[in-house]
Amino acid sequence: MRVIITAGGTGGHIYPALAILNKIKEKEPQSEFLYIGTTDRMEKEIVPEKGIPYIGIEMKGLDRKKIWRNIKVLQIYFQAIKKAKEEIKKFDPDLVIGVGGYITTPVIYAAKKLGYKTMIHEQNAIPGVSNKILSRYADRILVSFEESKASFPKEKTVYTGNPRSEEMVEMAKGKKEELGFSKNKKLIIIVMGSLGSMTMTQKLKELVPSFAKKDYEVLLVTGKDYYKDYETLTIPKNVKVVPFYDAKYMKSCDLIITRSGASTIAEITAIALPSIMVPSPYVTHNHQMKNALALEKEGACKIISEENFEKDIVLKEIDTLLNQKGTYQKMKKALEKFAITDSAERIYKEAKKLVRDEKE
Repeated sequence: MRVIITAGGTGGHIYPALAILNKIKEKEPQSEFLYIGTTDRMEKEIVPEKGIPYIGIEMKGLDRKKIWRNIKVLQIYFQAIKKAKEEIKKFDPDLVIGVGGYITTPVIYAAKKLGYKTMIHEQNAIPGVSNKILSRYADRILVSFEESKASFPKEKTVYTGNPRSEEMVEMAKGKKEELGFSKNKKLIIIVMGSLGSMTMTQKLKELVPSFAKKDYEVLLVTGKDYYKDYETLTIPKNVKVVPFYDAKYMKSCDLIITRSGASTIAEITAIALPSIMVPSPYVTHNHQMKNALALEKEGACKIISEENFEKDIVLKEIDTLLNQKGTYQKMKKALEKFAITDSAERIYKEAKKLVRDEKE
């Protein structure tokens, strides 16, 4: 199979894209790939480092505040379509898969106009504008949440889950001792995205000293942009501060305090890891809150808004979850309802059917 995969901007798009690529490679080792991303976002470093052929195309999102700037954005968009068409024709794929981010729109549009088969994957509970537009040009639409199906044409939409979940299940378990933690104490991971958050960094700096008297241990993942903010803070002995971490340690922790991006939700539901979610209020259409609410209404997580993320509130919620066994087990049970542990396999099957013109 010859496949172009396009996704960009954040890990929430990039890692599911790579999970799909890896599954296709596992099933069909002779497959060839081209990854189309942007010229200035995370994927331009992450993807080439993995030895995957990469093309960067300049692309920007619409500016909703300074409308006049969109004249330039539209110029960039039309140039991106032109460049995408050139690269697609050169590679001549069997299938073009879009997994989110601004770059997906011109690439999928270009592919469809050239007559190539196209597929998109929507990670969030509430679909973004790009994927709603692209639904007209996609031959198959894959969704992570059952409720997302209502936003797309029924006849070409399939509920597959998020491919990051399958990778999480298959991932080797990280040992707490490797991080310098006790094997027998409970572990909490706190992480607010791969880059971190300015607002949450200030709130977490107020929270961290309060862990000194607790009998659990804490791994605080700052994000690469905010690690230095903790240099002057006195860190308790039971807390370790790192700029980033390997997701395998989620499989050894008891509770995670995190944002509610789609990939994060896929990871925690796959391993039934109880969580306190702090949805980012800075994302389009507040989709992180909607992602988290889809879980909370079933008792599968606890939400604390960024505004209400205060020391006393957080400590109380942690104590409730870690010390009330019934509450903790109910959350784990609720998480199991959301778990799809073969998502990448499902996506591969849809890709294969599409390429081979199979109806079922």
